[in-house]
Amino acid sequence: MQKSVRRTTVLAVRRGGQIALAGDGQVTSGDIVLKHGANKLRTLYHGQVIAGFAGSVADAVTLFERFEGQLEKHGGQLRRAAIELAKEWRTDRVLRRLEAWLIVADRKEMLLLSGEGDVIEPDGDVIGIGSGGGYAQAAAKALLRYSDLSAADVARVSMEIAADLCIYTNNQISLIGLAEGEP
Repeated sequence: MQKSVRRTTVLAVRRGGQIALAGDGQVTSGDIVLKHGANKLRTLYHGQVIAGFAGSVADAVTLFERFEGQLEKHGGQLRRAAIELAKEWRTDRVLRRLEAWLIVADRKEMLLLSGEGDVIEPDGDVIGIGSGGGYAQAAAKALLRYSDLSAADVARVSMEIAADLCIYTNNQISLIGLAEGEP
């Protein structure tokens, strides 16, 4: 069984045809901060897919490469690529040891992928992972319900709130997004 992925925060928010992905920049080892400005987000498949990770950097890079290969193989179909990666992740002896979670999204779908073979589509328009994921997700749900902020602003403010609460989340936030109608 895979360990729960901790010591980071990544958040995806969907609103009004926009999807935003935000990640903090902190990298820790135990209770020591090794880096403050890491980028845990990627744009994949010719700029049509955004992805973020929580967990081991080396493991996540390997998974991003495998996921992008699946996207290429399946013509950019997010769900199909995610399911194929999850199958490979669960059954491959080497991949099974990788410790990372991924959030992947395109203009239509937002999914969480885990090493247990999970491909989860959230019930709502928000999903958070990592130590501060619950804090960021709660803040984003409230902001979506009680404000008119854009997806990107909801993601940024929610990450700032998580950084105030979670010792493994900092306020050096990276943000990427997609909007309907963009090339």
